[in-house]
Amino acid sequence: MGFDDTYKLSAHAVITNEAGEILQLRATYADKSWGLPGGALDLGETIHEALHRECREELGREIVIDYLSGVYYHRVYNSHVFIFRAHLKAHGVGNSNGDITLSSEHSAFDYFPLCDLSPVQRVRVLHCLQFNGEVQSAKF
Repeated sequence: MGFDDTYKLSAHAVITNEAGEILQLRATYADKSWGLPGGALDLGETIHEALHRECREELGREIVIDYLSGVYYHRVYNSHVFIFRAHLKAHGVGNSNGDITLSSEHSAFDYFPLCDLSPVQRVRVLHCLQFNGEVQSAKF
């Protein structure tokens, strides 16, 4: 890679509900697909800072990062994606996932069983949920 080449990095959270279903957000841009909360790193940000910022922006909630489970290369986007296990930070009595406030980048949120995720997402989330202390990697 040359000095002036651009390269993308992003950080995303695997957040589950009590039933073990995975939180996904529906985008209002591009193909309006469903995906994990998170997004691209800003210049000078760490992967942890980016994930906290993205979740605040996209969910209107703070998260707690539990662990980094995988780093994945995506040829189509020439990017690496960092996948973290995380959970929504509690904020008082009666706290529920209904307290999520979406940004204008997303039109809906829902929790999905693993089998309903896209093939790429399923691999990344399965690695995360079956984390054994070793960070996984793969190419897509």
